[in-house]
Amino acid sequence: MIVTFGALALFFLAIVAILTVSWIRDRTFSDYAVGGRSFDARFQAMSFLNTYFPGAVITAFGGMAASVGVLSFYFVTYTMLTVVLMYLMAKPVWIWGKAFDLRTQSDLLALRFGSRHIRPISAVLGIVSGLPWLIMGMLSLGFLFQHLSLHALSFSNAVIVGVAVIGVRQFWTVRMGMRGVVISDMAQGLTAYVGGTIILVGMIVWMVTARGITFDTIEPRMLTIPGLGSTEGPLFVFSLILTGTIGGWCWPAIFVRLYTADGVRSLKKSAALAVPLALVFASALLAFGMLGSQIPGVTERPDEVIFIVSKEAGGLWLLALAGVVVMAASMGNIDGHIQATGTQLANDLVGSYRTLDHTQLIVVAKGGMVILTLFSAWLACLELPALFSIAILAYQGVIQLAVPQFLGLFWKRGNATGAIAGMLAGFAVVLVLEYVWPMNLPWAYGLTSGLLALAVNLAIYVAAAFLILQSDAERERVEALFAAIEQETPVPGILPADGKPVGAEA
Repeated sequence: MIVTFGALALFFLAIVAILTVSWIRDRTFSDYAVGGRSFDARFQAMSFLNTYFPGAVITAFGGMAASVGVLSFYFVTYTMLTVVLMYLMAKPVWIWGKAFDLRTQSDLLALRFGSRHIRPISAVLGIVSGLPWLIMGMLSLGFLFQHLSLHALSFSNAVIVGVAVIGVRQFWTVRMGMRGVVISDMAQGLTAYVGGTIILVGMIVWMVTARGITFDTIEPRMLTIPGLGSTEGPLFVFSLILTGTIGGWCWPAIFVRLYTADGVRSLKKSAALAVPLALVFASALLAFGMLGSQIPGVTERPDEVIFIVSKEAGGLWLLALAGVVVMAASMGNIDGHIQATGTQLANDLVGSYRTLDHTQLIVVAKGGMVILTLFSAWLACLELPALFSIAILAYQGVIQLAVPQFLGLFWKRGNATGAIAGMLAGFAVVLVLEYVWPMNLPWAYGLTSGLLALAVNLAIYVAAAFLILQSDAERERVEALFAAIEQETPVPGILPADGKPVGAEA
């Protein structure tokens, strides 16, 4: 354990040293919430990856590849599409964010639809949907610490240790806000996705050369995907890809990354940098998982494939390095998630109906982050056998934010009534469908509950756009917002219909 935990301790201390040296006192709540909109493309790209690829992705999708094979590569497809979507969203989101001091996803919706009430509603949907994935990130640390303890710790005790370590890490997240998250993302991202790719490729070479494992030796069922006549349905793969693509930017913790850049150019350049890194890392992870399925012990415990194979291939030292990779990915995602949620609690829930100054906003945000950390840690230590099912349900729910978000960015019609009613109706449809037909809709040809609910959501939004006509003042306000995008110049002073500045301190 001196080798395994020693490597983890050195990495942890290196991250703490980086944060301590780079600490800057925030002058405003926007500095705290979005890092002063000051980061270039390199930091943006790594910050996105470190939130998008949590440690739970390494264990869950590595395990999926080891269990079902080539179907898991839908993950690569929707990841590439998600990065392309970032390129398309960069211009309107950043320009509006800079002009109106937007700090959260809900801020943007409040600005676009001229309503303060859409802010807390969308924030609650995002927070509730994201909580299961936060807990899954903490549970992935259970696998990590159990293997690094060489199974001296039971899984439940390993989860407690992992949660305790990440809890200590939150001291710097609470203190430094988003600036600390983005700065640490650079070091954690290089470790997880550059170093991690090297380790994955090395283990693939070992399996091929030392063990004679190739794709030719994999079971035939691992090389097929659901299609016509399958139990999943012919539209199952389409549903997975579409849900993943539009859902990637619906998570508040990922969306806020669009505000931290120092300009539209940096955002677009970060998308170009993220594409090859994401493609290589995700492909290597899934290929590794498929080949690793033939290593003894992986079939019974597919989620632990990276730990089982690394110990088999390189002993304690390689196991320690694999543990550092998973920890680096987990820390980035958990830190970003907690920081974004704390900001939402202050800005979108409390701040929507009470006027708070800079100091009060930071106090509420920090308090919310502490409470969220303790609450999610408590949940992670409970017996939660259906957590993955809950997380899938959460994904179906969070994509209901996609209709007002994407149509609001690219279509001038639409109103707050349709946006709010559509989101709530879509979320309710997801809950009903999952309650009656959990995890599978046998009559829907492979479509998921989230996509069917999205159709209802979209119908309500479009119907309201044509049935509830915009007033002349609202039409002029929206025209001015879109004109700012075309001119690539912020136009301050455009307020929502209720007259409350969006994202501005009193």
